[in-house]
Amino acid sequence: MFLVGYGDSFKDYPVDFKFEKKWQSGILRIINSGLYRTTGFEVASLISYLQFRKNKNLFANFDVVQLINENSFYTQPFFEQKMLQFLFDNNKKVFLLSCGDDYINVKYHFENPMVKSVVQPYLQGKIEKSHFQGVLKFRRKSFKKLHTFLYENICGVIATDLDYHLPLIGNPKYLGMIANPVNTEKIAFSPLEISDKINIFLGINHESYYKKGINYFEEALEIIKNKYADKVNITISRSIPYEQYIELYDNAHILLDQAFAKDQGYNALEAMAKGKVVFTGAEIEFTDYYQLEDRVAVNAVPNAEALATELEHLILHPEEIKSIGKNAFAFIKKEHDFIKIAEKYLRIWKLNEFPAKK
Repeated sequence: MFLVGYGDSFKDYPVDFKFEKKWQSGILRIINSGLYRTTGFEVASLISYLQFRKNKNLFANFDVVQLINENSFYTQPFFEQKMLQFLFDNNKKVFLLSCGDDYINVKYHFENPMVKSVVQPYLQGKIEKSHFQGVLKFRRKSFKKLHTFLYENICGVIATDLDYHLPLIGNPKYLGMIANPVNTEKIAFSPLEISDKINIFLGINHESYYKKGINYFEEALEIIKNKYADKVNITISRSIPYEQYIELYDNAHILLDQAFAKDQGYNALEAMAKGKVVFTGAEIEFTDYYQLEDRVAVNAVPNAEALATELEHLILHPEEIKSIGKNAFAFIKKEHDFIKIAEKYLRIWKLNEFPAKK
């Protein structure tokens, strides 16, 4: 296996080949932005493409290439398509994941604004257009063209949770949902013990502050702090590396994740694997899909009072915290075990071939 990526910004995930994001800070970022506004050309995209071309032998002769997004290389569509074409021409099979913003997902949520999604805070005016370009770019003609090019060449697309599964239902390229894998051999489950105060953790990523509904969590915590200061410890982190983030929340009983999702993202899943009570996406579509009778997470909604009410209930009934934590771990073991998930990927990769060339 060979993992390629950017490290996901400040989280700095380890990869086998790391693309260096250049012209993305200081005076060079200003020049890059100015050139883009005046000419439509992005120097950072060219640099990423040149890194790819210089090391192209590393990206060839694989049985399977699994793309994580329609814009996996984070470049302009012109350069993205050139790199993708190399992957299609020099590898046996290429598959696509829908596990973030992409053309179909963004289109679906703009056409269905009442459906819970990150589009809602934008439509409510909470996110400036300039700070929402990671989503809005998929509405441009150039990214629609890139989407079409991808779907003409990939073996198929896989969704990782219900937020991405639902918009793809009925698409001829859709191969089904495979839940995110969690390695429970490396993530230690620890039954929750509450001897004194209840520990609540909120990790803030300023880049996705409104997209995740962090403002609602902060308001809810203010309500709880004013009402139950003698019963809770509240820890808040701000845009820290992944490893530090994990260390900080290890002592938490309750983790506040996101409020605009129907299903859980990876941070929530890791916390659930540790037996934490996570406020995250757990809508009726989620409980129906997995046929759940017991609560495995708290469905977070974009409403501070509602979130505070849920927190208050748990503070006053700590036995439920222990119960939900145990349920969460059991759910992860059953539905997200990394070995079972790997086997599902292998089955899909083996069954599907490249589409016939015209």
